[in-house]
Amino acid sequence: MLPAVPASAHGAGGSGPFGRIATVPAYLNSDITDDAAAEIAAVSADGRTVIYTDSPGERLGFFDITDSSHPLPAGVLELAGEPTSVATFGRYALAAVNTSESFTNPSGQLVVVDVKTRAVVRTIELGGQPDSVAVAPSGRYVAIAIENERDEDVDDGVIPQLPAGWLSVVDTRTWSVSKVDLTGLAEVAPEDPEPEYVSINSHDEAVVSLQENNHLAVVRLRDGKVVKHFSAGAVTVSGVDAQDDNQILLDDTITAKREPDGVTWLDDNLFATANEGDYEGGSRGFSVFDKRTGRVVFDSGNALDRLAVAHGLYPDSRSDAKGSEPENVAVGTFGGTPYLFVNAERANFVAVYDIRKPWAPRFVQLMPTVNGPEGVVTAPSRGLVVVSSEADMPDEGIRASVQLYKFGAKSDFPSIVSTRDIGWGALSALSAVPGKRDRLMSVTDSAYTPTRLLTIDTGARPARITGQLTVTKDGAPIGYDAEGLAARPGGGYWLGVEGTGPTGKPNLLVRLRADGSVAEEVPLPADVAAKVTGNGIEGVAVTGYGSKEQVWVAIQRELTGDPKGLVRIGRYSVATKSWAWLAYPLDAAPAGAWVGLSEIVAVDHDTFAVIERDNQRGPAATVKKVYTFDVPAGFGTGLPVAQKHLAADLLPLLRAGNGWTQDKVEGLTIGGDGRTYAVTDNDGVDDSTGETVFMRLGSLL
Repeated sequence: MLPAVPASAHGAGGSGPFGRIATVPAYLNSDITDDAAAEIAAVSADGRTVIYTDSPGERLGFFDITDSSHPLPAGVLELAGEPTSVATFGRYALAAVNTSESFTNPSGQLVVVDVKTRAVVRTIELGGQPDSVAVAPSGRYVAIAIENERDEDVDDGVIPQLPAGWLSVVDTRTWSVSKVDLTGLAEVAPEDPEPEYVSINSHDEAVVSLQENNHLAVVRLRDGKVVKHFSAGAVTVSGVDAQDDNQILLDDTITAKREPDGVTWLDDNLFATANEGDYEGGSRGFSVFDKRTGRVVFDSGNALDRLAVAHGLYPDSRSDAKGSEPENVAVGTFGGTPYLFVNAERANFVAVYDIRKPWAPRFVQLMPTVNGPEGVVTAPSRGLVVVSSEADMPDEGIRASVQLYKFGAKSDFPSIVSTRDIGWGALSALSAVPGKRDRLMSVTDSAYTPTRLLTIDTGARPARITGQLTVTKDGAPIGYDAEGLAARPGGGYWLGVEGTGPTGKPNLLVRLRADGSVAEEVPLPADVAAKVTGNGIEGVAVTGYGSKEQVWVAIQRELTGDPKGLVRIGRYSVATKSWAWLAYPLDAAPAGAWVGLSEIVAVDHDTFAVIERDNQRGPAATVKKVYTFDVPAGFGTGLPVAQKHLAADLLPLLRAGNGWTQDKVEGLTIGGDGRTYAVTDNDGVDDSTGETVFMRLGSLL
């Protein structure tokens, strides 16, 4: 029987009123091999069904959320084109469908679907390519943004590219459609408006974002009159990272047009925009406008990027573009408090703001998502926020999904954050700090350069990264693919550096002084180095002190020529510079996957713990375990095989947050308080959800 792991192990101390309760991939409505997406979602009037657009599949998808903690796939409805948006009206779902033959000959439909029977009860030709659809709170009107989007391969996507877009208005009493001309309004390409998103207030006024035109228009739906319009303007934002250089440094300043995408009313006079940007802009934030004057009454500045940095979700590869890239906005009132929800498409989160003072939103929490959160909709009657994420990357183990968050549910995120704008991610190892009860060290891998050691305060909830130390060699910063870290009892550290194989960069043990400078690089012995694949050193542990100091390394995968299922663990005796090896038996790999080691920790002088994991994410994840073993008899000659003992299965903890199960559990250590800690590597948010799970495993080892 396994030692008990505390129920709070999966990130105790998370803050915020909304907790994630379910993640359901779109492929559940078809097949795991299907290229399925979930771009924009809506919730039925009775709150029991999520309807989402699946553009690649040219269909609507349905999830039964009667039990919101356990959504069930409920089928799809094939359409005559690509659905771009969906909203609900009474018992109907209203889908905007792009049926265009080309960019120059656009067409589209509004398809009215009975949610219960899935019958198409009406199809309305729109005459152009639709993007967003919104239903008035009064139920009297439906507004559809007819974008007639540009061809991004023509003139680098610069507008004008006719035909122009417009706003279509449907009177739900007669289902008749009228057209609102939006030409001649914007300073940018006034002859080619490209409306992107639309929202309607209680006065039957629609606010329309013209993203590429950097313009906003307010339309009175009763008579189709543009009553106000104004430029979205530009903004100068300091304290951001504008360099794609594998470093997160908030020391740049940008000036950019807002180019808003998503838009939503906060009340009948104020509305918020997600300033995603396009080919000319993107201010990395959101703004609140007053419709009466066009004045910006609030701008978030660098807040979203700073939040992304603090939570380990900042996508550095997008620094030279649009940063965290705000995509969409929605509002909802829960527990008597109105909230604004802002999607960050590249940083994979939804930022939640209290808007009791809508001119001064107050940050409440981040809700982590899977990749590419595009849609966000609220269902206050069910206490739910629904986020739909369109990025589907089967080869990376990431699938387009719908995620549900519930007001009042336990929030287990974040489990670790940073202070003082310390950029972080890709935590590839953990080490205790000798003499410090509540301090750990971690290290960044090749996702960032130069290599940095990060100080973690485990006494805080969530854990806090409070300091950083840059690794240097010969006085200059250096970048390693550091996958292991162990503090030396006499001061300084050992790094385990993964190489790229026998003909590439070598696997190394690197001895660091206390100031982070390199004192020594130790390669693997030649006979072993010649057989190491690209999955080499993944963990480092230290036993002994002074002349008895020994460094232990875990090799992640089998060496070329070694028996399948046996990986090597080595001991380097510092005084004699000699190596000895033992074999460690891996669990069987799931079909199509591999299993390897990710960490090694000294429990005592001859007992060790390792992390054994597969390379699978999400529902496919199977092996995420902590094993212990004693040094086998005969160690020092030949290759004796260790006998392992299961200490803990981490998979239940990784799934406890109801998100996309992380694959890379890469850090494990016993702290100065005697408690065991583990952490996941988020790959620097590239081709991953970016979510980091810091686990408190109690007295496990």
